[in-house]
Amino acid sequence: MSLTLVLFSIFGTLASQAMSRTIDEPSIAYKHEQWMATYGRKYESKSEKEKRFNIFKDNLEYIESFNKAGNRSYKLGINEFADMTHDEFLAAHSGYKMPHNPTTSISTSFRYENFSEVPTNLDWREKGAVTAIKYQGTCGCCWAFSAVAAIEGIIQITTGNLISLSEQQLLDCSTNGNRGCNGGWMMNAFEYVMQNKGITKEETYPYQAIQGTCDMEKAAAQVVDISSYEMVPANDEEALLKAVTNQPVSVAIDGSGLDFQQYKTGVFDGNCGTSLTHAVTIIGYGTNEEGKNYWLIKNSWGESWGENGYMKIQRDVNTPGGLCGIAMKASYPIA
Repeated sequence: MSLTLVLFSIFGTLASQAMSRTIDEPSIAYKHEQWMATYGRKYESKSEKEKRFNIFKDNLEYIESFNKAGNRSYKLGINEFADMTHDEFLAAHSGYKMPHNPTTSISTSFRYENFSEVPTNLDWREKGAVTAIKYQGTCGCCWAFSAVAAIEGIIQITTGNLISLSEQQLLDCSTNGNRGCNGGWMMNAFEYVMQNKGITKEETYPYQAIQGTCDMEKAAAQVVDISSYEMVPANDEEALLKAVTNQPVSVAIDGSGLDFQQYKTGVFDGNCGTSLTHAVTIIGYGTNEEGKNYWLIKNSWGESWGENGYMKIQRDVNTPGGLCGIAMKASYPIA
């Protein structure tokens, strides 16, 4: 090949790349504008918008690259958190913190130990035991949402009534061992509900996404109560399966991975550890068409995240504690 042809080829490639970038930038800018309109996002300054656009662009490129590879059983997608860095997202949307010295007295009994009638799949939504997806906002109180979802579930199972209960009551009033928007533990939340002789409705004590002073009058308007709570034997997915077959279960997970932030659909089998950072509620389980077993979890990051607010995460893995530590610290209330 002549030098002229080589140079022509090089310049042609560079021109093509430049043109691609020129076409690409406006396309991403348009997507960002559409995204801003969808989620009502407004920025205080031009520099802030530029900063957020660049973060949006990086997230979009990662998502498209991941999905194009097509080598996992789940997909990523643009959601409400697409203009946040991963560190920003974790700081605002996690909040599981188990105290080093728990003040609650943890029972070692497990009422479902001898339970054997486990179906191949289960979805507590189909049985009317799951309220609509909620959104914790930028308050790190996933622990309150996880505990409330578990209580809502067992109350519906035992009484037939599905009642949306108050996370804000737990946020404001369950302060013994919990730190409001700075993290907490579901067991402490269950303990508070028992001591308060119940918890009130969401509409009576609505969510504000910020910790306030406990409103004793609202907290006294209890509509349901629990008698106790138990932990599922640690690191035992079979025991966890028995518990979930009987009621929704509060669990802690390692939700610190980048793919968690951008998860859209499918069975999550991505990389994660056992550093428990987030709390969710298992509301079922099943097996997908490829034969991969999964847990079905209800999250508190709104409907734009995941499968309209829900996630399937692989179960029966050869990892102590389950994938992302999901079987390490599971608990459930007793009506």
